[in-house]
Amino acid sequence: MTTEPRAPLRSFPTTSPDTGVLRQVLSESPELMMVSFCFETGAKGALHQHPHVQSTYVHSGRFRFFLEGAAFDVSAGDSFVIPSNAEHGCECLEAGQLIDSFAPRRDDFL
Repeated sequence: MTTEPRAPLRSFPTTSPDTGVLRQVLSESPELMMVSFCFETGAKGALHQHPHVQSTYVHSGRFRFFLEGAAFDVSAGDSFVIPSNAEHGCECLEAGQLIDSFAPRRDDFL
């Protein structure tokens, strides 16, 4: 019996960047990073911007996102892309989880 090579698995700590928000890096390489954000109802992700392209998948819950002055609501199963340097943030309308990918990796999360 042969076994296929497996990628090395790493475990990353959970941090709380904002009240009611938990963040955990899931995987990373210099070119790409995947991060889980768990929000309590009413918690906010403050408006910010970064040079990384961000893709967000809504795993659960409901959120109102603010992107370059426009607001839109998303819920489980939705996904969208935030361009590099676009000002964005969110408010959690119903407790849930976001899975974000960043290219390149966000070294400030490590």
